[in-house]
Amino acid sequence: METFVAVIRYLDSLVWGVPMLVLILGTGLFLMLRLRVMPIRKLGYAFRMLWAGRTSQDEGDISPFNALMTALSATIGTGNIAGVATAVALGGPGALFWMWCTALVGMATKYSEAVCAVNYREVDEAGYHVGGPMFYIKNGLGPRWSWLGATFAVFAAVAAFGIGNTVQSNSVANVLQSSNFDVDPWITGVVLAVLAALVLIGGIKRIAEVAGKLVPLMAVAYLAAGVLILAINITDVPFAIALIVRQAFTETAAVGGFTGAAVWAAIQFGVARGVFSNEAGLGSAPIAHAAAQTNSPVRQGVVAMLGTFIDTIVVCSVTGLVIVISGEWTTGASSAALSAAAFGKVLPGFGGYVVTFGMAIFAFTTLLSWSFYGEKCVEYLFGIRAIMPFRLLWVLAIPVGAVAQQYLDTVWLVADTLNALMAIPNLIALLLLSPVIVRLTREYFAAEGGR
Repeated sequence: METFVAVIRYLDSLVWGVPMLVLILGTGLFLMLRLRVMPIRKLGYAFRMLWAGRTSQDEGDISPFNALMTALSATIGTGNIAGVATAVALGGPGALFWMWCTALVGMATKYSEAVCAVNYREVDEAGYHVGGPMFYIKNGLGPRWSWLGATFAVFAAVAAFGIGNTVQSNSVANVLQSSNFDVDPWITGVVLAVLAALVLIGGIKRIAEVAGKLVPLMAVAYLAAGVLILAINITDVPFAIALIVRQAFTETAAVGGFTGAAVWAAIQFGVARGVFSNEAGLGSAPIAHAAAQTNSPVRQGVVAMLGTFIDTIVVCSVTGLVIVISGEWTTGASSAALSAAAFGKVLPGFGGYVVTFGMAIFAFTTLLSWSFYGEKCVEYLFGIRAIMPFRLLWVLAIPVGAVAQQYLDTVWLVADTLNALMAIPNLIALLLLSPVIVRLTREYFAAEGGR
């Protein structure tokens, strides 16, 4: 096992080295500049389109609102609660600054992904709309690039069992066992597996319906608790922000149970956990947006970019600020347990429960959404007959992940490595398709009168 961990750690250091960070941040910055900062300028317009898309009857399988909720259900979860905590625990408070940077340029990346997903989507044998990087690589770049689409599908299908399955069940089991509930991990795993199986029977429409109800409800409750904590400690917020910015560029000294972190660690873990949190550049979210009921790639694109804004700029910031203000980041705790301790310290008898229940619900919806992502990649590779075997394997993997408590750090490490591997084909495709993205954007807003 030690050899396996050493190999994965080495691979992780390679794939999350300088080239990958430059590719992720550089692609986002390149697209943001080519779009003339449109994702930031049109933020208000995006929220209007989200609201208007609740009852869309255009071609597609699910409403634009539910498409975003499905994508958000895959991102608002362990990344916002356990991911932020892990980034701060390993890279210091400065890691949060680099998460913000990743999110700002990631809005352009997420927008571009959704535009391509809708523009190049297809209808499968069962009559459902399917899309994502494998399809916009095949249909947008042509047959000679089909190997790149297949490469993405392979990496994403395998990565789904890390980022979307075992990490989720493992983190829920960890927070439920370490909380006052003291729930046995096996029980957590079995319950999650049964609930997931009941929803997965209904496919993307059932997943979207569940996500459309659970995600907004739990997100509001979680944010309300976080904002309450920040309001109570409002005088500490400026100092926390100053600490985050300062330590993004200076070494974080060892203090308490925190062993210290170099600037490079803040950048590496901030960007890695930022991508894990909002998935901008991974190529996962466009698989959900491809199913949206819309006749405009650009309109779905502006809705899609809200996912990155809401996920990281809003939710992750609240979690990170609470962790820094509470001082719990210096105790040596990590993952969801650190977030629960931070909330519990500032809101005794209440805050920890918010994190516990939030983690459970967010992780459950993430399980559902990533099962859809994984099965579409498997369908692309092997055809529609592979869907049911994939779903069965998916459900069986949930309790396995839940009981692997002693391997939590290793599971996170594997998930990080697979995230990078699936991001590479997607980011290459976005760069090559950027002229199409820019053209569609200009044509749309010219027809809309520049709104």
